[in-house]
Amino acid sequence: MINHWTLQQLRLFEAVARHRSYTRAAEELCLTQPAVHIQVRRLEEIVGLPLIERVGKKLLLTRAGEEVYAATVAVMDQLRGLTGEIADMKGKVAGPLKMAVVTSAKFFMPHFLGLFVQEHPDVAPQLTVTNRARVLERLTDNLDDFVVMGQIPSDMDLAVRPFMDNLLVVVAHPDHPWADRANIPLEEVVRERFLLREAGSGTRMSAAQMFAEHGLDVEPYMELGSSEAIKQAIMAGLGISVLALSSLELELEAGRLVILDVVGFPLHRTWYAVHLHGKHLGLTASAFLDFLVKEGPDLGVRKGWVAELQPGHRPRTPAKRPGKTRSR
Repeated sequence: MINHWTLQQLRLFEAVARHRSYTRAAEELCLTQPAVHIQVRRLEEIVGLPLIERVGKKLLLTRAGEEVYAATVAVMDQLRGLTGEIADMKGKVAGPLKMAVVTSAKFFMPHFLGLFVQEHPDVAPQLTVTNRARVLERLTDNLDDFVVMGQIPSDMDLAVRPFMDNLLVVVAHPDHPWADRANIPLEEVVRERFLLREAGSGTRMSAAQMFAEHGLDVEPYMELGSSEAIKQAIMAGLGISVLALSSLELELEAGRLVILDVVGFPLHRTWYAVHLHGKHLGLTASAFLDFLVKEGPDLGVRKGWVAELQPGHRPRTPAKRPGKTRSR
């Protein structure tokens, strides 16, 4: 029986079992949902027992599925370790580089990976972009070489390396009545229609902490699951929000969004590369971490992700257009 199993089938089954979802597994592996489903069904046929069952809307592992999943995780861990060890023996920066990053980091991490792969073309990056809660799950389960986040959990024993500033700014539609106003008080800002990320988001936590330090609380007008969704809502005139400057490059250049001059902003935070304390990193992961720390500040400045914003500064904002959209 085992002679007929393939690593691809095990890899797909592992992703479905971990996510408890064919759709999320397919998204992670850049495949279609039917393709993933077919391969898992073939694996079940080879095993001769169902591995996954649907109860209501939930996917659950059968007893056989639990056993196959545990063995698959062990096999994948061994193969990843073997690949890294062989590359280390050769003294070569090569092979898989596995990371998970919070959604706000997806706007800059590909730039770092692109530069690194130019120097080390035999590296094969594997980048998982997800929300903070799932990044923490992956960190706890030691599924990646390291993760990237802006808020470090205090209840875990971690190795943490800061590599780039993270500026959080208040963002609005270009036709917002405050677009040309300076020194906007926080007390007025919290009365605006605020668009926020889901509870647990690092950006939301940082903004809430800042307002709380001034005795203020932000009541969300809408909660959305990604920075992209929030930007679209702002451009539709639904409200204002706090977002990472690194996520706004294209919208600021196009004049689709503006940065409001709010007292106390921008918030200065930091991006961190994080892994479990005591974890052994292979040569490739160590080399990329060193690359982040060395190149992060300079690349951030060149890209405008960490540029100091002077009062009233809104990069490349066009002149006002007829037909203002107000978010009050």
